[in-house]
Amino acid sequence: ALYIILFPQLIAGPIVRYSEIKDQLQNRIANENIDNRLNGFFRFSIGLAKKMLIANQMSILADTIFNIPAGILTMGQAWLGSLAYAFQIYFDFSGYSDMAIGLGLMMGFRFPENFNAPYISQSISEFWRRWHITLSNWMRDYLYIPLGGNRVSKSRLYINLSVVFLISGFWHGAAWTFIFWGGFHGLFLILDRLFLLDFLKKIGKVPAVILTYLIVLIGWVFFRSETVGEVFQYCWKMFAFDFSSPGIFIPNKFYVYLLLGFLIAFSGIIGRVEKTAQEWYENVQINTLFLIGKSTVSVVLFWWCLIEIFGSEFNPFIYFKF
Repeated sequence: ALYIILFPQLIAGPIVRYSEIKDQLQNRIANENIDNRLNGFFRFSIGLAKKMLIANQMSILADTIFNIPAGILTMGQAWLGSLAYAFQIYFDFSGYSDMAIGLGLMMGFRFPENFNAPYISQSISEFWRRWHITLSNWMRDYLYIPLGGNRVSKSRLYINLSVVFLISGFWHGAAWTFIFWGGFHGLFLILDRLFLLDFLKKIGKVPAVILTYLIVLIGWVFFRSETVGEVFQYCWKMFAFDFSSPGIFIPNKFYVYLLLGFLIAFSGIIGRVEKTAQEWYENVQINTLFLIGKSTVSVVLFWWCLIEIFGSEFNPFIYFKF
């Protein structure tokens, strides 16, 4: 009963299985300490900032562009809208996960990680090891492995991947756009095993990250659009090569937030940056100066977000819809 009412992660994740926290429920000594409360508050503040300072701003830009009729949509608008939505859904959802993990830590629970810089992935296979990690693990354990996993013929393996990701799409919503989104990712997972992984290794890290990100961007168009027809119209505009101006007024602050989103989402491509971020996220024993720095960042971000909350309209977490 205590596991079921453990509220932080119930609505959107990370997916926490009973076996992962069973011992934590029975033994509270290891995790109920001041270090976890401070680290939990830091993680919560980071998640709240992702939601309030980046995701909400990106949602305004994405909604504006995706509401433009396809007939007058320009190539610049199409790419700007897909970029805005990609950052909106990432910072919204990873922000919620950070807040849930942070609340868990403050209460003395260690929840599993749910995101690991997914936009620096060098293939779609790697993307699904970094994006919504707990859902990927759930699909692996309860769908993929029962279907036979890798221990089957190649043709059956491709069928298994297709089935798992079609079901994943349907899990997100009973609409053809989600089914196509799941099938789209399933297709690229199959292509990875056929030849794409070898190709991506040959072209190098940075080109592989860029190509993978472009594939993910197109996939998000399926996820965001209302109908399959809108998807293909939007994607057509993305590659129409009509180099006209965006055609809508976009305040400079949106470009600032877009740049900030890029820096946060892609800075992990530098190995040292990714390692440093993990040190800041994890509860490791660091010197007093480091602890003061984390606490200062937490308080500043928290109050900044409170100001944004009181000065903005209600904007729920995007993943509550799925």
